[in-house]
Amino acid sequence: MASIEPTGKKLAALLGAEDDGKPLVMINLLRYRDRAAYADGSGEEPCSGREAYLRYGTAAAPCIEKAGAKMVAGGAVQLVVIGPDTEEWDDFFLVRYPNKQAFLDMVSDPEYQAIAHHRTAALADSRLVATSEGGLFGQD
Repeated sequence: MASIEPTGKKLAALLGAEDDGKPLVMINLLRYRDRAAYADGSGEEPCSGREAYLRYGTAAAPCIEKAGAKMVAGGAVQLVVIGPDTEEWDDFFLVRYPNKQAFLDMVSDPEYQAIAHHRTAALADSRLVATSEGGLFGQD
């Protein structure tokens, strides 16, 4: 089952989780549509899903910067070594936000909301995983 937008339950869990003030790293896994699925009458030029996501990324970059966040890694997914055979991804990237509130402020900003349709049109499936840094294997 494709996942493009957060469910109400997942969004409520994120909103309800305490913000410990520590950096939040969002893991993004992306699978693009062959052709972007813009709504009829959107006025957007037809393009591939990847091209639509590049539109989104270009427009989202100032929003990410405004939130005090930065992309820390990204690239092409080569192979899912452990996972369901149906989970194939084109690209991944990691974005580090100063804290959970910075992420929530960004995605609720009207400037961001105005460009989010490019992301929706671009993706056939995605995963967005909220993580915290440190704590594994004795790291802080």
